[in-house]
This record gives sequence, structure tokens and C-alpha cells, in this order.
Amino acid sequence: MQDLPFSVGDYLRSHIRTVPDWPAPGVQFRDITPLLQNPKVFRVLIDAFVHRYMDRRPDVVAGLDARGFILGSVVAYELGVGFVPIRKKGKLPFTTVEETYELEYGSATVELHTDAVKPGQRVLLIDDLIATGGTMMAGKKLLEKLGGTVIEGAAIVELPELGGMGKLRESGLAVFTLVDFAGH
Repeated sequence: MQDLPFSVGDYLRSHIRTVPDWPAPGVQFRDITPLLQNPKVFRVLIDAFVHRYMDRRPDVVAGLDARGFILGSVVAYELGVGFVPIRKKGKLPFTTVEETYELEYGSATVELHTDAVKPGQRVLLIDDLIATGGTMMAGKKLLEKLGGTVIEGAAIVELPELGGMGKLRESGLAVFTLVDFAGH
């Protein structure tokens, strides 16, 4: 990516919409839908991830509900590997394992099919944004319960002030993001 005539991070940042006071007053919501709507920008986004993982190809890509599905499935397709959805509780029809994690106000639970990954498989875990790190940490724990090895957590956006990257790295998870936004 260094040979490109522009900064991928700056280019992507310029296509992320900030929605003030959503979903609550004081929150600056980072909306990635403009990245997905423009085919050229979407290609740059996907290529940035694909180029990163081409040489250290995972066996499978796992995407976190819901925007991680969009990114993860396309990255998996481009890498020629399978895709695994990590869903919100109650959405998967087969036998599942689950992990509950804390949110700012309450908790949430995510699930994974028990046959989603095999022991020893190398997994790339992907989502759109890392804030507190709770969702990605829950996904990592689920994949590890099934014997998978999470080689890296990846996201488009990091919100550094919320501390999620630090928590994830402290847990031993390598994390990669393309854009960070000060403030939340």
C-alpha cells in the first residue's frame, strides 16, 4: 500500500460520514455506508484488507454481526477462503456456542455455530469499528472455544479514546485498522 499515490487511510476517512448525536446525545456516529455505496472506494477498502492477508492467508474469515458480514464475506471471497458469521443471540438455526459481553448500558450476547471452525484453523476476525473492544473480544473467545486461532482482528475504524484496541492487544490479539477518529 506504500506505493499508492495517496494515503489509503485518509482516502477512506474522507468517505466516512459522521452523524452527530446518534444514537444518543454527545455520540459522534462513524457511518461507513458511504464507503460501501461508491464502487471505487469500496474496492480500495476491500483491497487494503486483501493485500494485508494475501501472504498470511487465514483458513477462514469470521465476521461480526452485522457490518462485519459485509466486509468479511467479500474479503473471504477475494482470499479464496470460507466465511463464518458471528451473530447476535437467537439468529443461528443450528447448535451454537455463545459469549456475553458488556456494553455501555447493559450486555449483549453473540453466537457461533459449533461446527463453524475446526480446531487449529487460523481465523481472521473482522468488523467495521473498534470502540470498547467488547464485540471483537467476544468473537475471539467464541472462536477459541471451538479451537480456532485468531491470527488478527481487523476493522475499518478505531475510536482510540474508548480504549478497545488496548484491551484487545492486552488479551494477546493483534489488531489492524485503517482509520482512527479522535473523539467518540
